Amino acid sequence: MATRTDAPTRREQILKEAARLFAERGFHGVGVDEIGAAVGISGPGLYRHFAGKDAMLAELLVGISGQLLTGARQRLKEAGETPAPEAVLDSLIEGHIDFALDDRPLITLHDRELDRLRDSDRKLVRQLQRQYVELWVGVVRELYPELAEPGARSAVHSVFGLLNSTPHLTRPGSLPGRTGTAELLHRMARGAFAAAGAR
Repeated sequence: MATRTDAPTRREQILKEAARLFAERGFHGVGVDEIGAAVGISGPGLYRHFAGKDAMLAELLVGISGQLLTGARQRLKEAGETPAPEAVLDSLIEGHIDFALDDRPLITLHDRELDRLRDSDRKLVRQLQRQYVELWVGVVRELYPELAEPGARSAVHSVFGLLNSTPHLTRPGSLPGRTGTAELLHRMARGAFAAAGAR
């Protein structure tokens, strides 16, 4: 999701490769040595950065949940004191699409491996996700005030399901390129919210 242009740190490189490998082969199908090889260091060298694979998985899933929430809050802040709800919703959708297209391994990880986290980490992920959802619900209800809160929440979850389907669209030629895919997902998300808000 980030738009930073500086080189990633070694820790970030490790997390990126761990996410890719965990998503491709499963958490238990990847060894520390393989993650180390992917970033050009020895397996034992990873322990200077992480206590083990469990710590990597926790940082990946807690980290992306926190980044999504922080990013959404920043978009609201940038919208100003009296933002147009439609513009804010468009901005939120754009941010989530960036995540869905650029961080697909994390979507796969969340679907498959969330239950492997310690209870405290899993609860933190859920807490961050609930806050993220409720932020969206508030924006959706500003744009569609006649949509009751439960309906708005269901619509948000449904749109997340739509946007987070990107890991399943990886066959060559199955996507029209990043820009085209982003535009298509955006139109579909807005259409879903409009359908939910229709009287």
